Amino acid sequence: MIILASGSPRREELLKKICAEFLIEPCSAQEVTSSDIPADLAVTNAKLKAETVAKKFPRDVVIGADTIVVLDGKIFGKPADGCGAFAMLKELSGKRHEVITGLALVTNGKTFTATETTEVFFGEMSDEDIANYVATGEPLDKSGSYALQGGTAQFIEKIHGDWANVVGLPLYRLRLLAKTAGVRFN
Repeated sequence: MIILASGSPRREELLKKICAEFLIEPCSAQEVTSSDIPADLAVTNAKLKAETVAKKFPRDVVIGADTIVVLDGKIFGKPADGCGAFAMLKELSGKRHEVITGLALVTNGKTFTATETTEVFFGEMSDEDIANYVATGEPLDKSGSYALQGGTAQFIEKIHGDWANVVGLPLYRLRLLAKTAGVRFN
């Protein structure tokens, strides 16, 4: 059985596109919050999630993912509150940043990892634009305080790379990782 070590409804919806049957098992392990190398942080947390859940399901295939937003080397996780979300979006406004997802797939006691990076270009957002978006509550559980598929879509000028990565689960990279691990999705 395939198990997604995540409570993210966005990751669940994306995984349904390549895997018909899987279980959801959110991981409550405490995530690492800092690293000198952003991609390493994303992989570390993806491994933590997948390996923690794999201990409960040693005969199954477990997928872990962790998505971060990076602007000029600064890592943006999920905001603590509305003020944090406003501050993050204010920094991202009018700039190019990266969205990095670390992936971990555990099968037969082995862990396979990969990363995917997508460039996102935000147009300028006024303070009023940002405040109105934060007031929706949408950014409060999202890395970088925004959802590509949500209300900030009107401010995203362009992206270079995998759009699914920005949503939280890079399907193409996951499929390649599964192939390397000898795993087939049903």
